[in-house]
Amino acid sequence: MKYTQLGRTGLKVSRLVLGTMNFGPLTNEADSHTIMDAALDAGINFFDTANVYGWGENKGRTEEIVGTWFAKGGERRDKVVLATKVYGNMAGDGDPWPNHDKLSALNIRRAVDASLKRLQTDYIDLYQFHHIDRVTPVEEIWQAIDTLIAQGKILYAGSSNFPGWKIAQTNETARRLGSYGLVSEQCLYNLAERRAEMEVIPAAQEYGLGVIPWSPLNGGLLGGAIRKEREGSGGGGRSGGRLADTAIRAQIQSYEDLLDKHGLEPGEVALAWLLTRPGVTGPITGPRTIEQLESALRAVELELSDEVLAGLEEIFPGTGPTPEAFAW
Repeated sequence: MKYTQLGRTGLKVSRLVLGTMNFGPLTNEADSHTIMDAALDAGINFFDTANVYGWGENKGRTEEIVGTWFAKGGERRDKVVLATKVYGNMAGDGDPWPNHDKLSALNIRRAVDASLKRLQTDYIDLYQFHHIDRVTPVEEIWQAIDTLIAQGKILYAGSSNFPGWKIAQTNETARRLGSYGLVSEQCLYNLAERRAEMEVIPAAQEYGLGVIPWSPLNGGLLGGAIRKEREGSGGGGRSGGRLADTAIRAQIQSYEDLLDKHGLEPGEVALAWLLTRPGVTGPITGPRTIEQLESALRAVELELSDEVLAGLEEIFPGTGPTPEAFAW
């Protein structure tokens, strides 16, 4: 496994991030533990989760699964850089009571204590805002975060799904208050979805945030979706419906044809491409099975040739720099 610094921090994290969103809804507890053990054995030390994972009436279930894995001991917790998130409503569906979501100081305090209990740990390495809060003042958010840091409950704060302007506003406010500010941004970014290159990634680089791409396979579309469809093994996650779009199907067919020519696996290439991108700390891989984890691990060692990179750029052109992407 290869490692890098998380943004401007001294924290060393693996170039692959283990995403846990499937743990509970799609992967049972025993298999989830097996995957986490295998990831740790392979050198992945960066695990990502969120308080809402488990979804529906099972919100929090994923954190609980990670917590029971930590409770097995064997230095599991000490070896892991643990990231979780706050924002989503943790109350039951239809619960009329306010203050169970977003980024008020009250909800942050409530949410972090609940996550610590589910995760069976006394601190969280990276506490991430899962979405922007359009109501709560940024000053209030940093007051809550600085209190948690002083209490030893969290070490760093990060963002997720923030636009570039919000990254700038949040870190400029932190600077004015004497807070350390955001150290990472977790955003939607992959070969087929490159809008983050316009504003989000440049802002992250300017402020020293590590970029953690989620959905690196674009919901399975970049994982050999057409081949899987042809083999009768499904259209690749959530990608089946999108393949009905003629333009998208043609693009994905060109992608798979290019990689077939070079004897490369689509899912591994999609991850390896992200590892070549400026500012990227590491993509999140969310395996449901050991086999999917093993495929992701191979991507770390995969060196993409100039010919392959040029072919990928032709099939999935980027937006280009701003403001030239939309102005002169």
